[in-house]
Amino acid sequence: MTTIRLTAAQAMVKYIAAQRTPEGHRVIEGVWAIFGHGNVAGIGEALHGIKEDLPTWRGQNEQTMAHAAIAFAKASKRRRAMAVTSSIGPGATNMVTAAAVAHVNRLPVLFVPGDVFANRAPDPVLQQIEDFDDATVSANDCFRPVVRYFDRISRPEHILTALPRAFRVLTDPANCGPVCLAFCQDTQAEAYDYPEEFFAPRVWSFRRPEPDAQELAEAVAAIKAAKAPLIVAGGGVIYSGAEQTLLDFAKCHNIPLVETQAGKGAVDWEEELHFGSPGVTGTGCGNALAARADLVIGVGTRFQDFTTGSWTVFSAPGRKLLSINIHGFDAHKRGAQPLVSDAKVAIEKISAALGAQRFADPDFTARRAWFTTTDGLFAAPEGNQLPSDAQVIGAVSRNMGKQSLIMSAAGTMPGALQVLWRAAQGGYHMEYGFSCMGYEIAGAMGIKMAQPQRDVVCMVGDGSYMMANSELATAVMMGIPFTVVLTDNRGYGCINRLQQATGGAPFNNLLDDSFHVNDLQLDLVAHARSMGALAVKVSGIAGLEAEMQKAKTARLPTVIVIDTDPAPGTGAGGTWWDVAVPEVSTRGEVRAAREGYERAVKAQWLVN
Repeated sequence: MTTIRLTAAQAMVKYIAAQRTPEGHRVIEGVWAIFGHGNVAGIGEALHGIKEDLPTWRGQNEQTMAHAAIAFAKASKRRRAMAVTSSIGPGATNMVTAAAVAHVNRLPVLFVPGDVFANRAPDPVLQQIEDFDDATVSANDCFRPVVRYFDRISRPEHILTALPRAFRVLTDPANCGPVCLAFCQDTQAEAYDYPEEFFAPRVWSFRRPEPDAQELAEAVAAIKAAKAPLIVAGGGVIYSGAEQTLLDFAKCHNIPLVETQAGKGAVDWEEELHFGSPGVTGTGCGNALAARADLVIGVGTRFQDFTTGSWTVFSAPGRKLLSINIHGFDAHKRGAQPLVSDAKVAIEKISAALGAQRFADPDFTARRAWFTTTDGLFAAPEGNQLPSDAQVIGAVSRNMGKQSLIMSAAGTMPGALQVLWRAAQGGYHMEYGFSCMGYEIAGAMGIKMAQPQRDVVCMVGDGSYMMANSELATAVMMGIPFTVVLTDNRGYGCINRLQQATGGAPFNNLLDDSFHVNDLQLDLVAHARSMGALAVKVSGIAGLEAEMQKAKTARLPTVIVIDTDPAPGTGAGGTWWDVAVPEVSTRGEVRAAREGYERAVKAQWLVN
């Protein structure tokens, strides 16, 4: 056996660089790195030595550079990913939130935080967490609940088994998710004679699991017996590449469909069988269908509470749930009839078995009426009124084409965009599994890296922007242009509305309702410009539309700031959401909200 002598860190990056997708791309497109003690000497030297074959990029914050990696993976439909490395201690724990984002959204990211000394000679080193009762624990054990696979590299030969296991998870359509390889810093620098064959290029295929024959027959029988079926398309449709297959299935059998946040953009909004979205932030026409459906056909969805209206929206007496999902955990939720399979394969087989069967037309009049309603919400305000978020969305939509992509993550925008945005196929990206504030700027950068041909527009509120914005500087440095529409309502307007809807007084959400000695006047334009971005504040909708046209030809990130009214919601669609209201309060508004809450929970479907 021919061997090559390398440090463990050199071996890791050499192996990573050799792994390929069927399309010929690297599985790990590159590495985001912030160096510190624990990774600068070992991993840092190794990455420098291979920089021509495996790019390294410098982020500004460990969490947000990982968000960029997550967005890249999502925009690549999970067929490409990125690695992220940090020092030990706070550098590593900064990435735990991002790992949770990737885990909830079933997205591949390779986390390689530095770890303590395997030999324990200098213990405790700077930033080391000491567990009084367990000497094997380090800060990196925080990753265990939020990754699909965890390993600690404490000997150089561990690379030989840990890396293939990691890539199996990163490329497995059922168990796909983040991986953490905690890399002891002395081990990174240790040399070992590795087999040369370990570094031979390898192509990782993406399986399409076939459905079980019995489950398939039962699924077909359930659809044949239905009178008013409804398809709920989730992110699994997109990851499977089943967008056209699903549309063909819906058209062939005349079954209407709605999309979840993760599934939005699977089907173009102009398709007449597309009725928008279900649930808390659902369209009026979509929720009307959901209330009448006697068979809900979930395709690649995990049925999150927003999709289901906290399990109240699918309310027809005796309705059944058929869940087509690549993982049995999701397929069996809520007593569903499961069909464990790749979405594309399952839909094709079901359609063939249904033959020429077609269902009655849905209410197309309600669909047309919905778009008439939202046209009114998009109209610019009269006079000097501050625009609502819906009016800002209308302005943005009028200035984006089919090759554009809208993205967001938290606050008002996810709900407003799901209910109002008219997404072209592939033109929507929302992180709403974890709804992580601060994902937006870094996420927009990651999307643009994955899809440079698209016009990427990030919609973010001032609250989320203030949480994490430093990767704007990274995008400037790397020459990655995208447009940021920054709506400034002076605080957390979305949660302020929720607070009042549950009977609470406005408190600690908007800046004016928070404890302050001095009135805070943020100059968000100056802030963005200080990081090198193009930035402008507009006085209204007309100014926003003009600046959006200018941003399309910019070679740098462009931030467009617009003041908005924090009070109004979208004014359309939606259902109840389970947010527990206190049983006891001195406030009459809370007591009244509790009465409404108790009535609403009686409608929940509690089968698990």
